[in-house]
Amino acid sequence: MNAPLVGRAAELALLRDALDAAPGGVLVGGEAGLGKTRLLREFTAGLGDGHRVLVGGCLELGSGGLPYAPFSTILRGLVRDIGVDGVTALLPRGDTSGLARLLPEFGEPETDTASGEERARLFELVLTLLEGLAARGPVVVVIEDAHWADRSSRDLLSFLLRNLGTAPLLVLVTYRADELHRGHPLRPLLAELGRVEGVRRLDLTRLTQPDVAELAAGLLGRPLDRDLAGRITTRSEGNPLFVEALLEADGTLVCELPESLRDLLLAGVERLPEETQEVLRDAAGGGTRLEHRLLSAVTGLDDRDLTRALRPAVAANVLVVDGDGYAFRHALIREALHDDLLPGEHTRLHTRYAKALEDDGTLVPARRLWAELSHHWTAAHDAPWALVSSWRAAHEARKAAAYAECLTMLERVLELWDRVPDAAARLGTDQADVLGRAAHAAELAGELERGLKLTDAALVRVGGAPERRAGLLVLRGGLRHQLARPGFIEDLREAVEVLPDEPTKLRAHALSILAQYGRLTTGIEEARRHARESLRIARRIGDAGGETHALTTLFCVDIEYGAHFERIEEVRRAVERNAQPSAVLRLAVIESHYLEGLGRHADAVAAAARGYEQAREFGLARTQGTFLAINKGEPLLSLGRFDEALTVTRQALDQDPPITIRTSLLVLDGLLALYRGDVATARRRIADTDGIASFTQRWPKTQDYFAALRLKGETLFAEGRYAEALASAGPVLDLPGLPDDARYAWPVLTLAARAVTALDDDVETLLRPLEKRAIDTDVRGPVQEAWSALFRAETGYARGERDCAAFDAVAAAWDALDQPYDRALALERAARCALAAGGAEAAAERVATATAISRELGAAPLTDRLAGLAPRSRSTAPLGLTPREYEVLRLLADGGSNRAIAADLHISAKTASVHVSNILAKIGAATRGEAAAKAHRLGLF
Repeated sequence: MNAPLVGRAAELALLRDALDAAPGGVLVGGEAGLGKTRLLREFTAGLGDGHRVLVGGCLELGSGGLPYAPFSTILRGLVRDIGVDGVTALLPRGDTSGLARLLPEFGEPETDTASGEERARLFELVLTLLEGLAARGPVVVVIEDAHWADRSSRDLLSFLLRNLGTAPLLVLVTYRADELHRGHPLRPLLAELGRVEGVRRLDLTRLTQPDVAELAAGLLGRPLDRDLAGRITTRSEGNPLFVEALLEADGTLVCELPESLRDLLLAGVERLPEETQEVLRDAAGGGTRLEHRLLSAVTGLDDRDLTRALRPAVAANVLVVDGDGYAFRHALIREALHDDLLPGEHTRLHTRYAKALEDDGTLVPARRLWAELSHHWTAAHDAPWALVSSWRAAHEARKAAAYAECLTMLERVLELWDRVPDAAARLGTDQADVLGRAAHAAELAGELERGLKLTDAALVRVGGAPERRAGLLVLRGGLRHQLARPGFIEDLREAVEVLPDEPTKLRAHALSILAQYGRLTTGIEEARRHARESLRIARRIGDAGGETHALTTLFCVDIEYGAHFERIEEVRRAVERNAQPSAVLRLAVIESHYLEGLGRHADAVAAAARGYEQAREFGLARTQGTFLAINKGEPLLSLGRFDEALTVTRQALDQDPPITIRTSLLVLDGLLALYRGDVATARRRIADTDGIASFTQRWPKTQDYFAALRLKGETLFAEGRYAEALASAGPVLDLPGLPDDARYAWPVLTLAARAVTALDDDVETLLRPLEKRAIDTDVRGPVQEAWSALFRAETGYARGERDCAAFDAVAAAWDALDQPYDRALALERAARCALAAGGAEAAAERVATATAISRELGAAPLTDRLAGLAPRSRSTAPLGLTPREYEVLRLLADGGSNRAIAADLHISAKTASVHVSNILAKIGAATRGEAAAKAHRLGLF
């Protein structure tokens, strides 16, 4: 019986719409048996010429260590279709070496080095391949049974859906909703992907009674009477798979009351010949799909006998032919058969699978062999061989940059260790080494807590071997730092102390890491000393990578803008000798960061763009290249290229960057929103950064923490919450001396000085801590000189000084640095000073210039404030009042208090009081009320 597709017209329409709107994805969920695979087959079968469909399924043992299973299948099918040369032609420079981690047809991976960089390159390469294919015509990628997906496959799937470009690429994912218990790892991923632009959810529901009747009629080839249709609907509960299982060929029900779902699914198998049933039970041990040759080896049947035995199963639609092998029509049938095995049968079956694979490793794809052997020997309860095969499977997973699966296999080794007396001899290593490797894999897989526990256990067992102990201490120090846990500096110090005082690569590395982390905690001088010692050792032993890392760390310990460009060139020369992607990209980061801090904004944009291109060439553009988005977005903001900056930050945030770089992106995005009047978005970004700050502020970086405080302060100021804006600067006052302090402290101090102006409090008391912090803050380079000058002008303004020349000088400094928004703000302040002095024409000139800038930038709040100044700057006030006094009288006539007038005009309440006293004297009024009445009587407002 071949089942027609019924009751899914709306679902097919949604899939067609998704393809028309591609790139994008559809997450197709539903309980087992509802026809998810059938739906997608119907959809893909109806696609026109020019469409390519790539299908890969997840395997049940995927969670046990078989990485990238669906993507390996997709790539294997693509190689069969267009060949290795065809795949090569789709990739930049024809570089397919990274794909060797998925398929042996592409050779061996260039390196066995385990790093996040290698994994990132693999992810980028897969996406580039699919997008290159889609550039030739629409591509539909189908990932089936994602509830069985291994961690690496889930991560790669997430990467693809978050980073789809513009090519017509549609990713369809099926999963069993009824398998997703509360702790299932797919649940949070589905929730996250459901929020990605272009990704839709499609939840299949059970069939209605008319649909069930139509399905049954299609299966039987004749209409059903209403009574039978109702009984089938009741018994099947609208599940298409159960409808098929319930029907006999003559249109009657298989059985009145099956004891369980298992009995119902096995009923169709039990009607087959005994020989066929025996082969199906053997097949059930090999997974949902298996090769003909493997099944022949396990059953002991030759080609002819195996084909004869399987033909009835194919005819009954229990098995379907799938390439060179077979697949169960539904995984539930395989599960029912496998679960029906007796314990002894289960052990013997998996032993036969394991021995068949050991006799002939070509029976499964090469990258799957050791993971399959680990699965079968474990299921056969053979601890020694399970230990050995899991160890080898961990190595294969590591080569594939599948670190979560590597960790799974190593933890299986550890579980089996005590059950195998000669485990160390069989593996050629000790338990401490396995623990250390597992801890490193956990770090690369992002399982930091597990990594920490594994490292602790390894340190207990490692004994006194200094180099091994030091390596583990460096690893634990890194894990503790990433988790914001105390003790990481102590670990790194101990690592240096236990090593012999000899020039070694490990000692240079430990010192450099100690300097890198220590600059945030132990002080700049100690960090500088460690970095210099690391550099000396690296150069002595000829360690180019260590030299580059030490030079970069030394540069970052204490940046002096304007005086250290030769250090950039020194790092560049070291990178040219090393040429590792991580070193090249780290150079791009520090160079663009330095140029922006120096005020060479256009050069900083260019340096970040070059770095991004280098990341793209390395296959790391959408992963490690994301960090360079910060260093491109920040100078674009400085240059007033707000639209470009917004595009850069939003694209980077869409890629779900790691917590270590997310804060800077959120701050940039929040400032852009605030400058254009979108306070709600700025508020959301503050909430986001607050959540991250709770994780990172124990050892804060000024680039993150002070910048987030700036966003918070500016938002509070825009909302008129001046006291809170001033208070937000508190941590900057309390944390002097951090690396790169001045660059990020000056904007916060300046904003705090502006907030003082608007408060009806003792100005001197409020300014005193700000000015003390300013005295202790360095001024390095022209940008910091401009901020320092602005701070002095703002503190003078808060004291009632209206020094137009001071703000004009600041505006000129920003103009020389090509920072238009900051220039317009300074001109606004200068215009207010000119108005206070009665210089209406001078004010008008400044207002006109600032307004032209703000309008071009789309800075609506600033444009509105300038519009409020424009009438006063164009007119002469009556009654001998200055323009500022005239404005104060207008507010007074509206019933404003001194505090309200001060807030509206961004002056102190004390200054407002002075203006009111002058007004009363000039217009001959004894009280505020009399002055207001006279203004209204004269029709001044």
